[in-house]
Amino acid sequence: MTDIAAVRSVDDAEFEKPRNRGRNTVTSRAVGRVVSAVTAEAFGVTPRDVRADLADQDGLLAVHVRTPVRIVPLDRIRTKPAVTESDGGTLLEQAAAAQVVIRDRVSELTGASIARVVVELTGIDIREERRVR
Repeated sequence: MTDIAAVRSVDDAEFEKPRNRGRNTVTSRAVGRVVSAVTAEAFGVTPRDVRADLADQDGLLAVHVRTPVRIVPLDRIRTKPAVTESDGGTLLEQAAAAQVVIRDRVSELTGASIARVVVELTGIDIREERRVR
């Protein structure tokens, strides 16, 4: 049996060097859609309900999202206040947690460095409870 490394010529060694074969570009529209999808997932709404604005902030990405938030019915909160905690906390706690999720996940998916994330809650989507049969 012949050792493959011993058979290689000088030209083969040249072939193995990494080459720059182009570049990848992620458009602002694509990043905006990723931001919308991540935000929608964080707040339990559909991506079409989310509006995302992107801006440059000293070479970093500044994100401003406008979204409704899903909550349990208010009468359920009155009868069982603990449901607020199990549902992610108060609206402000949910928004603060979502900022971290949006920053981390968008950065992970797009490779963008994010300077800040502003979350603007535009309304509520009441999550109706369904009975299990």
